[in-house]
Amino acid sequence: MEAIILAGGKGTRLAGVVPNLPKPMAPIAGHPFLRYLLQSLQQQGFTRVILSIGHLAAEIRNGFAHWDGLLEIIFCEENEPLGTGGAIRAAMRMAQSESVFVLNGDTFATVDYMAMQEQYIADANSLSLALMPVPDTARYGAVEVEGIHVQGFSEKGRTGPGYINAGVYLMQRNLLETLDLPELFSFEEQVLMKHLHDLHPTAFLASGYFIDIGIPEDYARAQEELPREIRL
Repeated sequence: MEAIILAGGKGTRLAGVVPNLPKPMAPIAGHPFLRYLLQSLQQQGFTRVILSIGHLAAEIRNGFAHWDGLLEIIFCEENEPLGTGGAIRAAMRMAQSESVFVLNGDTFATVDYMAMQEQYIADANSLSLALMPVPDTARYGAVEVEGIHVQGFSEKGRTGPGYINAGVYLMQRNLLETLDLPELFSFEEQVLMKHLHDLHPTAFLASGYFIDIGIPEDYARAQEELPREIRL
């Protein structure tokens, strides 16, 4: 299995706590957050990861140019901001597999990637989203599901339990090339929302640990929780 990790964002909300570092390099119990993501992928059988980098890219290159595990790590660097969608499209051009996982570099979700891949193949689809149940969707926005397919997205702010987008996707390598998209674009807004009914994405319902380190409160919580989930 092959994956792209989006690690090029600025992380402005976390800058006051972790200055002068890209968000995926934020230290968690003495190790970069990105190391936990890579370790989890390696444990589940991934062999190749493309790191999409931009903001403070040298910090990530220096930290992971020589991975001490079995993963082959490739870097795809933005010369200028491309948005989440543009970054995915650029990294996909370096991919080797027909279908590739895509992960956000600031979230960790316990996902059975092999099971997600099996469902995706059985559904004969071009896009699958991993969804995570949470007690309150207000911060993230809820995902509406019918059967095994995503039917819609609700605005942030709606309270109550439900499923959220876990920031883990599986998609055909050439999917974004088939759509009429600008150079810089948001994957969430201009692909997931705009083309939802055309793509009819598969919904993979995960159930496990989830954390987004994008705000200081959750970053602090990750210091104790994440090392319990992934042993380095």
